[in-house]
Amino acid sequence: MKQVDVIVIGAGAAGLFAAIEAARRGRRVVVLDHAKAAGEKIRISGGGRCNFTNLGIAPERFLSKNPRFALSALKRFTQWDFIARVDAAGIAWHEKTLGQLFCDGSARQIVDLLLRDLAEAGGALWLDCAIGGVTPAAGGFEVATARGALRAESVIVAAGGKSIPKMGATGLGYQIAEQFGLGVVETRPGLVPLTFSVQELEWMVPLAGLATTARVACGRARFDEAVLFTHRGLSGPAVLQISNYWREGEALEITLCPDIDVMAVLSAAKQSNGRAALRTALARLLPEKLARHLEAVSGLTAPMAEIPKAELQRVAALVQAWRLVPVGSEGYRTAEVTLGGVDTDALDGRSMMAKSVPGLFFIGEVVDVTGWLGGYNFQWAWSSGWAAGQVA
Repeated sequence: MKQVDVIVIGAGAAGLFAAIEAARRGRRVVVLDHAKAAGEKIRISGGGRCNFTNLGIAPERFLSKNPRFALSALKRFTQWDFIARVDAAGIAWHEKTLGQLFCDGSARQIVDLLLRDLAEAGGALWLDCAIGGVTPAAGGFEVATARGALRAESVIVAAGGKSIPKMGATGLGYQIAEQFGLGVVETRPGLVPLTFSVQELEWMVPLAGLATTARVACGRARFDEAVLFTHRGLSGPAVLQISNYWREGEALEITLCPDIDVMAVLSAAKQSNGRAALRTALARLLPEKLARHLEAVSGLTAPMAEIPKAELQRVAALVQAWRLVPVGSEGYRTAEVTLGGVDTDALDGRSMMAKSVPGLFFIGEVVDVTGWLGGYNFQWAWSSGWAAGQVA
């Protein structure tokens, strides 16, 4: 029976960061993961460049049953704190858009930074190691593993959610929470492409691969970013963002060319080139394939000069007032995150420790805190991991 101070379950962003912080305090730390490599979701993120944080971190950009829960951790270890570590490691980075920060080189640089810091702090990493379960034991906990049992005063659960199961995602973290009597908020796929009925796909599929800027809204939430047509429905940043807010049966309101007076553009086109087709005028604003689709939907085949003002207004409304009802999402297979998770009511917001189980911590994606697309979920991993690492 090997005795340590802290066992971290999960060698992803949150787990590695918590382990580094605990080890730097002189704690004997072991990180366990059933995967063959650490930080795999970091490695594939951001198109291989890792969108490691966002300049615009704010609590309202995180979803949770208790939207204020994340505030303490986010304030105590900020995006600026993580940027300082990236800078100190000599990793070059750039802001891409909307405050999103990416490595100039490879996401592997972030993984290497974490593994180097863990090793220098004296932490151990057990990879390709199946985890059997966590049970209470004298002075803490016992964790069954393929390498034998481990005992520790503290266990930090950083097992992630259910998203991208091909990378080894499981529900282990939720099982541990329920075993110790903690509540788990219903989970569902987040930051995920949305799917549509066969009838809608008849016109969407020919547009597959086409992207355009749009405003996508559902209820009070709205995002102005790119929308991508796919063979299953809609994707792209705006759709991934709104998927966190969408529930089955609800409609999406889609506004193409959100900051443009479409009627003014159509009227000017009618005056300057009256012989042109409607699709030609629309193609000034939208990709040609989409312009052709909208022309077909409008039923207007006459030259611009012959289209009455009222009809042009109808076309403008068509461009800027779509109402589409998805039938579902692509599920955990392609979801970037898992919504829901360990109920924050059961956790101390400063330490991430279970209120009813001293020494048991939950951090990162396994917790009911989900950020927007664009580096927010990595910052939650760093911040929640840092918080647990100061105490465990």
